[in-house]
Amino acid sequence: MTTYICNVCGEAYLGEGKPKTCPFCGAREAFIKEGKEAEPVVVVKGEISELTRKNLHETLQLEIDAYAIYLCIAAKADSYEINRMYKRLAMVELEHATICTKILGIEMPEIGPKLCGDTVLENFQKTLDLEDNAANLYARFAREAVERHVKIMFTALNQVEIDHIELIKKYL
Repeated sequence: MTTYICNVCGEAYLGEGKPKTCPFCGAREAFIKEGKEAEPVVVVKGEISELTRKNLHETLQLEIDAYAIYLCIAAKADSYEINRMYKRLAMVELEHATICTKILGIEMPEIGPKLCGDTVLENFQKTLDLEDNAANLYARFAREAVERHVKIMFTALNQVEIDHIELIKKYL
């Protein structure tokens, strides 16, 4: 068994082989390293620019909102599979929010409930809209970031959101 650490969220995975994606934040395999080689972005210390700070706060709010909306969708799901998928997506989005709080050096804000649609199709479309918006923003935020670790984080989150879009499209 080997310890693998995600360079995005800093969480450890124990297994016989490297996972294709981080089971916590969804980062792709390229961001997962064997324990000794890992350099998680969440442990990098140093100043961040005002633009990066603004972008991280916007990301934090987007991820918190997605978490709450996905929990709502999970609760309304008409199948166990959809319920579990949205519960997992919610946990991934919460991990993204946690990454932001660690880089910003702040506590997690209180998360209130969010409303979602009443139909599966409506909620799938809401998910596509949320994920597409996040993917586009994170691509821009990655280009704007001057800090290497923040650029890595936004690049990874952009890819995760694209992966979420592809997942949801399989259900449509």
